Amino acid sequence: MTTPADIRFDAVDLDALGAAEGIVAVFVTPDGKLDVGARKVNTLIRKAVARAVATQAFEEASEGCVLRLGYPAGMAADAVMVVKLSKRPEVAAARKAGAALGKALGKAGLTAVAGAFGRAEEIAMGLALRAYDFDVHKSKEADAKGAVTFMVTKPEEVAAAAKTGMAVAEGVFFTRDLTNEPANVLTTDDFAARLAAMQDLGLEVEVLEEAALEELGMRSLLSVGQGSASPSKVVVMRWNGGGDEAPFALVGKGVVFDTGGISLKPAAGMEDMTMDMGGAGVVSGVMRTLALRKAKANVVGLVGLVENMPSGTATRPGDVVTAMSGTTIEIINTDAEGRLVLADVLWYAQERFKPRGMINLATLTGAVIIALGHENAGVFSNDDRLADQFLKAAEAEGEGAWRLPLGKGYDKLIKSRIADIKNSGGRPAGSITAAQFLQRFVKDDMPWCHLDIAGVAHIKSGTQLAPGGATGWGVAALNRLIADQFEG
Repeated sequence: MTTPADIRFDAVDLDALGAAEGIVAVFVTPDGKLDVGARKVNTLIRKAVARAVATQAFEEASEGCVLRLGYPAGMAADAVMVVKLSKRPEVAAARKAGAALGKALGKAGLTAVAGAFGRAEEIAMGLALRAYDFDVHKSKEADAKGAVTFMVTKPEEVAAAAKTGMAVAEGVFFTRDLTNEPANVLTTDDFAARLAAMQDLGLEVEVLEEAALEELGMRSLLSVGQGSASPSKVVVMRWNGGGDEAPFALVGKGVVFDTGGISLKPAAGMEDMTMDMGGAGVVSGVMRTLALRKAKANVVGLVGLVENMPSGTATRPGDVVTAMSGTTIEIINTDAEGRLVLADVLWYAQERFKPRGMINLATLTGAVIIALGHENAGVFSNDDRLADQFLKAAEAEGEGAWRLPLGKGYDKLIKSRIADIKNSGGRPAGSITAAQFLQRFVKDDMPWCHLDIAGVAHIKSGTQLAPGGATGWGVAALNRLIADQFEG
């Protein structure tokens, strides 16, 4: 997998700055005050830092922005980057500053003279997240990113504080890699194998094959993949870091490619449907993060892995299938397939693990993009407390999320004439009726959230912390939720 940049934390060594190669970053407060590192570099490059700080460009820049001084005379570095940041910055500003440095990181590496500036660990996390590059399928091998050194006044303390962020970054990278992979590489078999390999981190991983799913009665899930040569699977990942308490459950939609099935999608843009396993990717990344940081909580992650293809054996519009719960489903549109996968996995998670709460993630509907764009995931819940806890965690991590309604009035849109329920209610309230459908497979006493991440899992233009492509949205927020609510 793609690995985060090699970042280390050392004591401040002003005498080493003249010979430092690559990029040297210095930090200046919004009022223009240079700390000891910035003053040293300013002297080395003949007051160029002070001149940059005196410009209108620096004055108008928002906190976390950088000015690049190219080929500084008097230093071996290729560039000096002047970072505008408060001494005690907010998390968002610190990560923004780190992201600007990560975007500029090249093979020659980077030295950041953070000194006594606060939240150096958050700057490092922002750098790590933005330095991601998915290039494994390019024939010309890309230059490896160089090492990063943060010079800080208390390196041991900062290094210890950075451990969680680096575990999150690795989980995000795992999610991004999975979501970026083309479908001829990330088949259901390959996906399951990558998850099984995480047993080396201490996770318990179990792969349920089609025969087991048939025996369990998961005919809703199996109906999605029956037109594909790739076998459908459910993968269960368990992290047992807590006591005897029931686990918290994460459930992800893992459609490795979605043609729409017999209800075939338009050709334009179909290549992006490699990302339709984004929910399963996030669950996998969270489980990796929990294992890496040895979380003191019990969490089970379950992902349903299928491929939705048209063929002579594919499910047809008008077919009726019986879910594991016994609910019968009329399939109106085979492109409303993610909810058919989740229905069985949600029920299985409750029946087997009796979780204390449950969150599912899915790139479920285009309708949520119409409602919220690419800034926020849609949040639906039967439990105000869990919804509020998640929204608080998402806000703290800078991951946009917005709660949308559920209500019995929407049930009439998914009422079937010939079965208990139908899988599509048409265009009106499309993301809400999808959530209403899922709620039918959540037991009355189970705290539950559904996160529709169709607009945030994969963004062509990129985000502040991610280049174009997969974002890894949700790994940081769910990790924080688990840390805040389920670890003593």
